[in-house]
Amino acid sequence: MSTRPRISSRISAISESATLAVDAKAKAMKAAGRPVIGFGAGEPDFPTPDYIVEAAVAAARDPRFHKYTPAGGLPELKQAIAAKTRRDSGYQVEASQVLVTNGGKQAVYEAFATLLDPGDEVLVVAPYWTTYPEAIKLAGGVQVDVVTDETTGYLASVEQLEAARTERTKVLLFVSPSNPTGAVYSREQTEAIGRWAAANGLWVVTDEIYEHLVYGGAEFTSIATAVPELADRVVIVNGVAKTYAMTGWRVGWLIGPSDVVKAATNLQSHATSNVSNVAQMAALAAVSGDLSAVAEMREAFDRRRQAMVRLLNEIPGVVCPEPKGAFYVYPSVKELIGKELRGRRPQSSAELAELILEEAEVAVVPGEAFGTPGYFRLSYALGDDDLAEGVSRLAKLLAEAH
Repeated sequence: MSTRPRISSRISAISESATLAVDAKAKAMKAAGRPVIGFGAGEPDFPTPDYIVEAAVAAARDPRFHKYTPAGGLPELKQAIAAKTRRDSGYQVEASQVLVTNGGKQAVYEAFATLLDPGDEVLVVAPYWTTYPEAIKLAGGVQVDVVTDETTGYLASVEQLEAARTERTKVLLFVSPSNPTGAVYSREQTEAIGRWAAANGLWVVTDEIYEHLVYGGAEFTSIATAVPELADRVVIVNGVAKTYAMTGWRVGWLIGPSDVVKAATNLQSHATSNVSNVAQMAALAAVSGDLSAVAEMREAFDRRRQAMVRLLNEIPGVVCPEPKGAFYVYPSVKELIGKELRGRRPQSSAELAELILEEAEVAVVPGEAFGTPGYFRLSYALGDDDLAEGVSRLAKLLAEAH
């Protein structure tokens, strides 16, 4: 009998998505009749706008879309994404520089798979979204964390980035607005980081999927627009999921220099072929339309953001900075680690999150998932009543800690 491993070491090394795991457990408990409130998944609680759904219905009836289409995306959608990019961030690209992907996650994976050789280093600001490390690892890259905390609003400085750079550094991952922290870099900060990357010959992969979800005085700045000299070394990943409440439609895109896009398209031609044509036509309606739907969502998210920050900061031992973008808060719970709670002494934020799910029936994602233990991520992309009830349960339980 063979003693060789059944699963390859490459795939065995991948961790399950922590956010999806928490969401799945919460849903399973709900299905079993427990009144769980989930702050786990980053998913707008709004339906996809009707005009987008109608475009999909029409596409499903059109025999043209019953067949294979170009692996890199429908030509009309690629053109529309180029136009949308110019409209929303001022960045001028051609349709040939666009690759339509199966959601933003595939765009992230293909960006790193196309750019990295084994041993190439990627600077990643922590806290970071859970998929980035796995995509870098699969591509053979080496992740180098640049750790931030609540004292700086989870923003990295040029000095921190420079301290982490080595001769093996090839890519900077730049994310603003950020998941999980909601941090947003100012135009000045974005320009400074972009100029530093350009001066050191680095590639920049920038995730702009939360570009339209910024609040108060914060403004989204695309690093590609802010630093034109990066044009030949910048790759943008984006998608329709967050802006248009289309998480389940699975349409994203990658924008970059022509040689990178061509290589990534070759990869996709063997991995998945074309994205679902019906979903692509829905995305075409989304990116070609106005932004009134996201404006309505943003207003609700802003209200919930302010309420959640206020309520969390009233809980002893919880410190919650005000996020400037996306739809997450990232409070520190370090003061609660090791305290007694319902006969237990959780020694990590992961253990505390498990206790909270069991005792308060509230699902949060612990900071371990994002590279910084001692924190929770809570999404405020859920109904106002559930938000208030969920934080109330948290407050009631955590007040018992001693």
